Amino acid sequence: MRVSILASGSSGNITLLETERTRLLVDAGLGKRETLARLAAIERDLDRLDGILITHEHTDHCGGLPQALGLWKAPLYVTEPTLGALRRILPDTFGKRLNRVESIQAGQCFSIGDIEIHAFALPHDAADPIGFTFRTNGTKVAICTDLGYMPNHVKLHLRETDCLILESNHDLDMLKVGPYPWVVKQRVLSRTGHLSNHAVSEFLADPEGFDSRARYLVLAHISQENNNPDLVRLSAEEALRRRPAEAAFTGEVLIASQHIPLKPLDL
Repeated sequence: MRVSILASGSSGNITLLETERTRLLVDAGLGKRETLARLAAIERDLDRLDGILITHEHTDHCGGLPQALGLWKAPLYVTEPTLGALRRILPDTFGKRLNRVESIQAGQCFSIGDIEIHAFALPHDAADPIGFTFRTNGTKVAICTDLGYMPNHVKLHLRETDCLILESNHDLDMLKVGPYPWVVKQRVLSRTGHLSNHAVSEFLADPEGFDSRARYLVLAHISQENNNPDLVRLSAEEALRRRPAEAAFTGEVLIASQHIPLKPLDL
C-alpha cells in the first residue's frame, strides 16, 4: 500500500491510499485546485477513485467534498449521522453530485477493492466521528485524528500497524497563552477536543498502549497557532526514549504538514 498525506491540519485534511487495484481518499478538506496541485506535487494523476471516506463533518475534513465528487464521481462512505450533518452544512452542489452513498458505522468491517477497512468511534465534538484502519497484503495503516483522549478501544485498533497517522494537535502551554477565545480553548482541551503533545507522549511511552511496531509514525493535525513541528517531534522522541529496551521503537517519526504533501510512504 502507498500512503500519501496531501494535507493535515486545521485548514484541510486529505490522504490518498493506493494499492495496485484500489484508490481511496480519506477526507476531502481541500478545494479542487489545491487538491490537484498536491497530487501533482507527488506526481499522481488520478483518473479514478474507488471511494471517498469521510471521518466527520468539520469543514477541514469535508469542505472540498462536493468538488471531489464532481471530479471523480466516486462512491461516498460515511455514517448516517455524518451524512445528515454534511447535507446541512455543505452547499446544494453536494447533494447534486452524490453518485452512490455507502452507509457505514463504527465497529463495522468492510472492503473496497483489495483493502479491508475497519471503522472505529472517536471521542470528538462531531455528529458521529470515526477513525479507520486499512489492511491489504499483510500491511496495516491507521488514521486517527480529531479525538480528545485515547480510549482503550482506540489503542487496540492502533496496534500492529505498519503506518500510524496520529494527531498531535497542540502544546498545552502554547494553547493556554495563545490567541483562541477561552471557550475555544476549553473545547480543544476537553475529552471531545484534540490530543495534546503531552497526551500523545504518554501513549507513545507506554508499551501497554503503543506496541512500537510501526515502520512510520506520522504525527498529524498540528495546530498552526498552538503548536509547532519541532515541539511535536521533540515531545514524541523524548517519549519514545522512555520506552524499555525490549519494546524500543525502531521506525521513523514523520511530521505531516498543512502546506505541503508528505513524501509518499510505500509499505
